[in-house]
Amino acid sequence: MNQKLLQIKSLSKSYYDKRRLVKEALKNASIDLYKGEVLGLLGVNGAGKTTLVSIIATLHPPTSGDLLWNGESIYKNLLAYRSIVGFCPQHANIEKELSLGENLVFSGRCYNLSKAEALSRRDRLVDQFNLGEYVNFNIDQVSGGYKQRFLIARALMHEPKLVILDEPTVGLDSHIRRELWQVIHQLREQDITVILTTHYLDEAERLSDRICLIHEGTIRTVDSPDNLKKKHQKNNLEEVFLKFVDDPDAEIFNSGVNDE
Repeated sequence: MNQKLLQIKSLSKSYYDKRRLVKEALKNASIDLYKGEVLGLLGVNGAGKTTLVSIIATLHPPTSGDLLWNGESIYKNLLAYRSIVGFCPQHANIEKELSLGENLVFSGRCYNLSKAEALSRRDRLVDQFNLGEYVNFNIDQVSGGYKQRFLIARALMHEPKLVILDEPTVGLDSHIRRELWQVIHQLREQDITVILTTHYLDEAERLSDRICLIHEGTIRTVDSPDNLKKKHQKNNLEEVFLKFVDDPDAEIFNSGVNDE
């Protein structure tokens, strides 16, 4: 396995209403992320996936636990940590008054790129993601596939080392999904770590180096797709996941996190 990029240590997240516990969204979650890997994060709705990636992206603080980058807590220098993280949200948060190209430059400037650096980076990403025809369009003028291309491009403006893709292909046609698969392959080849949340099990199986199964806020199993299929004697990851959904408390799904 490659060098560790991020260590997630005993993260928990609880929500309260007037000091009354409403929900434990994440419970003592621990996992190491490695440079250049794609980690598929799978679970039913409400399992804790969004909570976990939101904490990793620093959109929300944990109730307890820590994230270690270069062996130190990210909370000692959040700005430095945020400079290595790119986040592609499931629901587009895009300034509609700006064109796609202007949005890219704006994002780069938010990460302290000079205007010249932001323009240069914009041009490279526009070329990489085939956005040239739409660079002067606003987000409402492009298709879902190009909207997702733009969101990934924006997440890459500051050349992050970790990219979080939250349901990046939901609702897209099959051929567009596969085009975005190639983008994820390219990120991996560039030694960029990717966290991928998806409900498409074929996508997770095809793209992920490791799969993390999460249920009721608890990480139950982390292993490669091949190892999971072999261990559970299933033909594909979808069959493994359905078994997990039917009986997430089975001992075989609670044998510890495999970080080897």
